[in-house]
Amino acid sequence: MSDWLTNIPAAARHYIEGRRLDEIECIVPDIAGVARGKAMPASKFARQQSFYLPNSIFLQTITGEWADNPSGAFTEPDMVLIPDYETTTAAPWTADVTLQVIHDVCDQQGRAVPVAPRNVLKRVVELYAERGWRPIVAPEMEFFLVARNIDPNQPIQPPMGRSGRRAAAKQAYSLSAVDEYGKVIDDIYDFAEAQGFEIDGILQEGGAGQVEINLAHGDPVHLADQIFYFKRLIREAALRHDCFATFMAKPIEGEPGSAMHIHHSVVSTQTGDNIFSDPEGRETPAFLHFIAGMQRHLPAAVALLAPYVNSYRRYVPDFAAPINLEWGRDNRTTGLRVPISDPAGRRVENRLAGMDCNPYLGLAASLATGYLGLIQGENPRAECLGDAYMAEDGLPLNLGDALDEMAESEPMGEVLGAEFVAVYEAVKRNEYKEFLQVISPWEREHLLLNV
Repeated sequence: MSDWLTNIPAAARHYIEGRRLDEIECIVPDIAGVARGKAMPASKFARQQSFYLPNSIFLQTITGEWADNPSGAFTEPDMVLIPDYETTTAAPWTADVTLQVIHDVCDQQGRAVPVAPRNVLKRVVELYAERGWRPIVAPEMEFFLVARNIDPNQPIQPPMGRSGRRAAAKQAYSLSAVDEYGKVIDDIYDFAEAQGFEIDGILQEGGAGQVEINLAHGDPVHLADQIFYFKRLIREAALRHDCFATFMAKPIEGEPGSAMHIHHSVVSTQTGDNIFSDPEGRETPAFLHFIAGMQRHLPAAVALLAPYVNSYRRYVPDFAAPINLEWGRDNRTTGLRVPISDPAGRRVENRLAGMDCNPYLGLAASLATGYLGLIQGENPRAECLGDAYMAEDGLPLNLGDALDEMAESEPMGEVLGAEFVAVYEAVKRNEYKEFLQVISPWEREHLLLNV
C-alpha cells in the first residue's frame, strides 16, 4: 500500500481492501459547485508530486462560457492542487475501483487562491476561530427525482413509481410515497455507506418525487464536502433506475421548490459549550446578536444562497418557502427559525438557501451573516409570533438585485474577500446576460399576438 493510502479515512481503505485500485479522481469544486479536475491511474497519482489546473476554472459559467476576469489579465496561470486526503472517498458507481479526492488550490507562491469556494468557507471558519469560536452546521438537502428529460423545451415530469403511476404531490412525510422509488433510495444508502457518510434521515417532501435528506451536525467544511459528494452520488443512484435527480431550486411548475435549510450553532473553543445558551440554559445575548446579523446582512448574501434566475422562482408566497427575515421559535413561516431543542442544541435555522447553491458558498455566506452579528452586537427585531409568509422584508427577489446588494456590502466583502466577490459577480452577471437573451414559451404564448 502506498504511503498516501495510510492517510485516508477508514471507509475508503475498507472500500479498496483486497481489490486493485485503478483510478483516482482529483477534484476541485468550482464556483457553481461542479466537480472540475482530472482522473488518472492510481499508480501515477502515487508517484506524482504536483497537480495543476488553470485558474480560469473559477471564471467558467454554468453554461460553459467564460466571464471576464475582474483583474483584467486572462493568462490562465496554473494553480497548484493540494490533495486533502481526509476527503478521500469511494466512487462506488464506477466500473473500476475508483477513489475521489478533493484538492485545495494555491497559487505558485503557496498562497490559498481566494476565489476558490472551499477556501472562501475556510476563510470564514478561521474568522470564527480567531474569536475563540467554532461554528457548527447541520444542513438539510431537498431534491427532486424526475423522469428522464432529454429535451429542455419539454416540462419536467415526476418519475414513474413502482406502482406504474407517476409520483404524487402533497404526500409530505408519506412512507408509501418514498417506497414508490425505493430502489433509488436503497442505492443512495448503499453509496453513502461505501463513502463513509452518515445520513440522519430520509423523508418525502411536499412535491411530487421530492425527497429530503438530513445530515448530522458538524464542521462546516466537512459538511460542505459531504453535500458536494452527496449531489454526485444521488445523481448516480437515480441514473441507475432510469430517472434523474435534480437540485434545481424550482424544477416543476406548481410544485414547491427545493431548499438547503442550514442549522447554525457556535461553540466556545475554550469550553466546548454552545455560546447560544448560558449555564442556566437560557438564551444568551450572543444568540440574539447572531439572529440580528442574519437579519441585517442576509440581503447581501442572497446572491450566494440563490445563485441562478431559477432560484427566485422558489421565493413565491404560499409555496413553503419563507421570503422574509423574521425570526421565531418553532415557526416554519419565518425565514429564521429557532427549532425546539435542549440548551446544548440551541440553534438558528436559515430557511432561505436553495439546494442549487454551491454548498461551500451557501454555508460561507450564511455563517458570514451570523459572524457579523456576533461582532456588531446588535439585537434583532421582535420575534414573529404569527404567519410570516406574506411579510414584506426587503429581500432581493431577482438575481440582478441580489448581485447589486452583494457588491455594495462592504462587510460581506471583508468577510468573504473582495477578490472572491468580484469574480463571483462577474460569473453571475455573465449568466444573467445569457438568460436574458432566451425567449421563453410564456412570452411567445402571451405576447406574440396580443401586444
